[in-house]
Amino acid sequence: MAGAVVALLMVAACTGEGTDDPPGKGSSTSLPGKGGSGGSGAGAPPRIPSAEGLPGWSHSPGFAVDGSGFALLADCVEDAGAPESGFCRQPVAVLDRGAKSWVLRRSPLPEVPSTDGISADLKVLGPGRALIEEGGATPETRRTWFTRDGGRTWRQGDARTSGTAPVIPAGAVLTTDCAEPAGPPTRDECARERLVVIDPADGRRRALAQGPPLGARPRPAEVAEPDGSWWVSGTDPLSGRAAVAVSRDQGRSWSLSRLPSPTAEPGWYTSVAVGPDAVYAAEMGELKGGNPVKNPMRALHRSLDGGRTWERMWTTGPVDEPRTLQGLPLPGPAGRVLITAEDREFVSVDGGRSFRPSGEGTGYTRRTPIGMLRSGSACAYAISADGEHGQKFVLACDDQRL
Repeated sequence: MAGAVVALLMVAACTGEGTDDPPGKGSSTSLPGKGGSGGSGAGAPPRIPSAEGLPGWSHSPGFAVDGSGFALLADCVEDAGAPESGFCRQPVAVLDRGAKSWVLRRSPLPEVPSTDGISADLKVLGPGRALIEEGGATPETRRTWFTRDGGRTWRQGDARTSGTAPVIPAGAVLTTDCAEPAGPPTRDECARERLVVIDPADGRRRALAQGPPLGARPRPAEVAEPDGSWWVSGTDPLSGRAAVAVSRDQGRSWSLSRLPSPTAEPGWYTSVAVGPDAVYAAEMGELKGGNPVKNPMRALHRSLDGGRTWERMWTTGPVDEPRTLQGLPLPGPAGRVLITAEDREFVSVDGGRSFRPSGEGTGYTRRTPIGMLRSGSACAYAISADGEHGQKFVLACDDQRL
């Protein structure tokens, strides 16, 4: 597939199959048909070592701008004959800045029955800083723990929003909470949501003082894009059509732009990714016709002027693929963009006007401060800072579950 794609070549399993590096070492790759070492040169993320010997399976891995990172683990003991006797421990793996290997540290999460499942989440808030949140129906019932020393100590907090934040500080995570309940405040009922900053100084939630001019249910990107911009999707309050807002001054002010959606009906949300030479916005929402899908993408838009104007590049139909998207589109240089669909990857080399299968399996793509993190099958991950070269690593391969 000469000149092919932005595809990040994932390891097929934890044995390092398909790579020239021995197991336990990070490896890199470039586009098929291109030369170069892939993991070197401008735009390469910090080297992430593999750690396939970690117990259990990993979830919620994340990184800070200096290459340090955290991963929450689920180490479960189960008996098929007596499932009620099973339990799961939840340690945390930590990659300190410049370290050659991950280390296992205790997390504050309690041991839980395996029949309850894993509901905790971890968010990286900067170098050595992270927040663990335990599942709960409301902010009042959710518990949180914050570390500022690489998981050596944790301080308990809660998930309630208190006070305001004038700007989004470096290392922060952007989320939402319910500003105006429709009735009793539950997970599923909220008349109006607001943007909330998870502060890297103390792990507490604070309402952003100036939110974007969107409808009642804004959906923010968790972290900033490489150019420092923050993006929030939602609806235009005047027309009700799909729209996005961007801030380039840490949330002090916002610019709104409407998307050329194929329908006047509002969608679910829009996933935005800034690439080397374009911004892509994947409009998510229900599709008419064709087989039902879990993560429907109804259109892909592109902006060549930083989000001021948009062109609809791809409109999904009942049959034409890609019809789905897991996570974010992955933009590369010169009109390349990768879509991780439900069953496989698709790549475009003309800005999203046409797609073809990349030859790789499916995955999930999300933004981190050091690049796009792609989770594949079992314990395999890849990260790319430029959308063209990928670095592969594996975590916690003892239990190869999805």
